[in-house]
Amino acid sequence: MGELFARETNHKGITAVELESGRYYAIVAPTIGNNVLRLRDNEKNMEVLRYKDEADISEIVKSPYLWGLQPLYPQNRFEDGIIKTSDAVYKFPLNEANNNNHIHGFIHNRVFTVKDMGASDGVAFVDTEYTYDENDYFYNCMPVKFRLEIKTSLSENGLTYTMTFFNLSDKVLPISAAAHTAINAPFVDGARQEDMLIELPVSERVVADEKRWLPTGEFAPLNDYDLLYKNGKMRPVLRDINNNHYRAAETTLDGKPFRGSVFTDTASGKRVGYEIDENFKFWILWNQGGFNGFFCPEPLSAIINAPNIPLPREQTGYHEVLPGESHSLTQRIFTC
Repeated sequence: MGELFARETNHKGITAVELESGRYYAIVAPTIGNNVLRLRDNEKNMEVLRYKDEADISEIVKSPYLWGLQPLYPQNRFEDGIIKTSDAVYKFPLNEANNNNHIHGFIHNRVFTVKDMGASDGVAFVDTEYTYDENDYFYNCMPVKFRLEIKTSLSENGLTYTMTFFNLSDKVLPISAAAHTAINAPFVDGARQEDMLIELPVSERVVADEKRWLPTGEFAPLNDYDLLYKNGKMRPVLRDINNNHYRAAETTLDGKPFRGSVFTDTASGKRVGYEIDENFKFWILWNQGGFNGFFCPEPLSAIINAPNIPLPREQTGYHEVLPGESHSLTQRIFTC
């Protein structure tokens, strides 16, 4: 068995936090959007998140959403850079200029402050926060002050990652949040990518315009391709997966109800569970062409471009936090 600790460390030249609890080990980088740079099961020899010893930190800082587990806010794409709330309209820069969209938001590369860390009763944790206000250059785009607190913890149940948004303004805070999680391929030491399968419980496909990758507002029944996900027969790498977008559903894991995705190395039988709470309503799958040693099963609280789609919120997942209130989203990753 491993040790139990939470401690500051120098990782590739940056200040980070190491967590260890039993067989699980993690590295969290508060200065890079509270990115969980590494999650490893030392007992089962499983490197769960995309991680390379030789990767320079500058490579990670340049594209943090291609590594580890980090928050996206506001999530993914917004048509013409617009976010329409119930009391305002905000305009973000078009950083996906070829499609005239804003993409990925800003939280994933902000510097979070460590508020607390510790290890006791089998749990190692670090609590961080970032306050978005007039000191953030994006504040000119959306002047809605909020604080994001993230609790990252390790225990015998794996890694738990809870994001809580606190609205500190007099306007509603739009919640369209996600995680751009990069899973290692393969995630078992010495395994083969061709032996990997993913089971993703989904109920319907989000129909999108494949030119700008924006939802049309329509949902479609699952076709034969989509059923590969639902039936656990989809290989998530060695093929191009580009914005496969679905409404989340439930399945079972070891005979118990489970809201999440399961990744399996068929040669060894080793699996990774990726559990999401009910505030994550959708998934989107992407793998940067399929031959780069990782894939991204991204849980989303709402469909892409949700604030701008003229559908009821119960269909899009879009949520607004009232002044003085908060909203939390939790995900958990574990080996089994």
